[in-house]
Amino acid sequence: MPTALKTTTRHPKRVAPVGAPALAQRLASKLVPRLASKLLGGLALGLTLAISLAACAVSQQREVEMGVSYAAKIEQELPLVRDPEIVRYITVLGDSLAGMTDDRSLSWHFSIVDAPEINAFALPGGYIYVNRGLIEKATSIAHVAGVLGHEIAHVTQRHSIQQMRKAQGANIGMTLTCILTDVCASGAGDLIQFAAGGVFAKFSRNDESEADAEGVKTVIRAGIDPSGIPQLFRILLDERKARPAGVDAFLLSHPLEEDRIATTQALIAQQPKELLRGLTQDSPSFQAFRKRLIALPPSPPSKKAGR
Repeated sequence: MPTALKTTTRHPKRVAPVGAPALAQRLASKLVPRLASKLLGGLALGLTLAISLAACAVSQQREVEMGVSYAAKIEQELPLVRDPEIVRYITVLGDSLAGMTDDRSLSWHFSIVDAPEINAFALPGGYIYVNRGLIEKATSIAHVAGVLGHEIAHVTQRHSIQQMRKAQGANIGMTLTCILTDVCASGAGDLIQFAAGGVFAKFSRNDESEADAEGVKTVIRAGIDPSGIPQLFRILLDERKARPAGVDAFLLSHPLEEDRIATTQALIAQQPKELLRGLTQDSPSFQAFRKRLIALPPSPPSKKAGR
């Protein structure tokens, strides 16, 4: 006879009643980490996608278009010095420097922001802005030429494009909107205020070192003494000790420490001595330009407080 099969009756495991607070806590402990993981994963994917798309999308034509659009916005957002003689001088000086290094035939534009803070920044496509406060703090053409050479290098080496991508990447929504709807090309006020306030993503130390090296070569080719670059660095560091607020905007995006002065001096020392002979350290025309700038009415109140 077949052996009778033994059957086992499975009784459901008794579970102690769970109150509403305890149940909610248990569900939260399981669901929240999963939701957070998915959310962070989605944000990371969005950020990666945004930066990747931005990197692929920026051709030279697009870079120039971005520069034109941002510059138009700056015309509305920032007070610019309009004195014809002052504009002419900074344009001639800037063009003489850019012509020594630009191999992409960009159309360059140089403007002075009527603001007392020490700052300078570059937009993609060849738009360079220097604050009135920086020029008034400088004491020679070599100082201002060094700043212009440095900012020109940020454009020629495409640091400005990379910096703008980082600033956009800090806000995923803005980045995706810029890429997918082209709103940034028509001028995004937030990014303009980033530039004006010097709070774009910081240039990396490599970017700054490269811009310093290119700036040294550019001013030498233009016949100007490159020692103005480390000299101005010293002025800025001294200003940071005496009046930090006046130079903060520049130092936020252009990190500067003592070792950068030494590095730039070493770069200059490596140049052939024959190239350094007879270079211009200052000129009467620069002093006349600076005197005219200082004589203008005081800069208008900053918009920073209302931002």
